[in-house]
Amino acid sequence: MTTMQDLATPVVNTWCPGCGNFGLLMAVKRAIIQLGLNREEVVAVAGIGCHGKVIDYIKTNGLHVIHGRVLPAATAVKIANPELTVLGFAGDGDAYNIGIGHLPHAARRNIDLTYIVHDNLVYGLTTGQTSPTSKRGYRSKTTPRGSFEFGVNPLTQALSADASFVARGYAGDMHHLTEIFKQAIAHEGFALVDVLQPCVAWNRVNTYDFYKERVYKLEEEGHDPSDLDEAYRRAGEWGDRIPIGVLYMAEREEYTNSFPTLAEGPLVKQSIEGIDISKLLREFH
Repeated sequence: MTTMQDLATPVVNTWCPGCGNFGLLMAVKRAIIQLGLNREEVVAVAGIGCHGKVIDYIKTNGLHVIHGRVLPAATAVKIANPELTVLGFAGDGDAYNIGIGHLPHAARRNIDLTYIVHDNLVYGLTTGQTSPTSKRGYRSKTTPRGSFEFGVNPLTQALSADASFVARGYAGDMHHLTEIFKQAIAHEGFALVDVLQPCVAWNRVNTYDFYKERVYKLEEEGHDPSDLDEAYRRAGEWGDRIPIGVLYMAEREEYTNSFPTLAEGPLVKQSIEGIDISKLLREFH
């Protein structure tokens, strides 16, 4: 059985003291342990940003990819070996700016992976510029008069792309976040978990106090995650009340089930002896 010590690494953590990433990382580890997953069967794929260091701090298989390309790489890992548990980690800039074009395709394919977005509503690694999820009026180095743009809503983006699992978590409530991660990982299909993750260094608006006064748990208000219309309504809430929990969940055929070659097992476990690819090579000559 995997333990917390099994998931520890000797790498010195360089996140800022108080960073919301600490709660997020601990919730991921707790989810892996409570689900009874073997660390050798877990792959963490991370992009560029403060979140990218997560693969240094969790002792599973890890793949660090270029900016915005977490989903294509994670998809490839899952197709090569569907027996693996694939966790994609991205920041709000990584996921919803350069990487947002990959979101609807991963969602519509319903590839079985969990996409965890560290959403601090600011570019933290590059010292505090406005990010895609920053709200209109947000002041930063790049928007000294306040942002003229409305922020991207990751939840409505995912819902409109037919994602079969959409949730929002809060890094300040590790126990609740753990339960969300467990549901997302256990879900057979694409799961987006957008995590409100306070950046103590650069975002002085969306702080722990800000969220503490506003977040409420969907399950405590009787929310039905099978109700798509209600999920859209809840996803649009931001202000005095901000919902956290599972907004939407539906059963849908998983992507790799459609590949005939995978019926014989993961590609990495299939023998390549005696395979003649000369005909294929001639087609591309």
